[in-house]
Amino acid sequence: MPSYSEIGKLVGFASKNAVSRLVQKLIKEGAVSKDTQGRLLPMRAQGEIQMLGLVEAGFPAVAEAELADTITLDEYLIDNREASFLLRVKGDSMIDAGIQEGDLVLVERGREVRQGDIVIAEVDGEWTMKYYRTKAGKVYLEPANKNYPLIFPTQALNIAAIVRAVIRKY
Repeated sequence: MPSYSEIGKLVGFASKNAVSRLVQKLIKEGAVSKDTQGRLLPMRAQGEIQMLGLVEAGFPAVAEAELADTITLDEYLIDNREASFLLRVKGDSMIDAGIQEGDLVLVERGREVRQGDIVIAEVDGEWTMKYYRTKAGKVYLEPANKNYPLIFPTQALNIAAIVRAVIRKY
């Protein structure tokens, strides 16, 4: 997000006080918020997308278009903006989980890891994305591709984030 000075230049305000009032209105409207350091954060995507209803993924059914609501992708995908970020996937070790090379994964730091979560982890100094597993008190990482072995940390395992969503553009 731009600084107060940059916002002033963009909207033609000479006074930082005027920019501050504008920012307060944007916060009140829910367009922006401030993080713990006082930096501005966008609160929603630029535009909302119409949610028209359901589509049958089983047997074909009559589709009736009915405006159910509007939603932003931010509202749908992100719980904690400050702790969330995107990573581009490289490799095919998670292909059977539906995660392909070139996909984006939305990850969130600070969540408590649970058995079966897909995690971003540093294991013995190397970074990877795998399923988090435990068995008989031992933690290991499991790929979603039978061509890759299970990973048992020998020195250290640090779970950096948990995968919350996969984004693919066709």
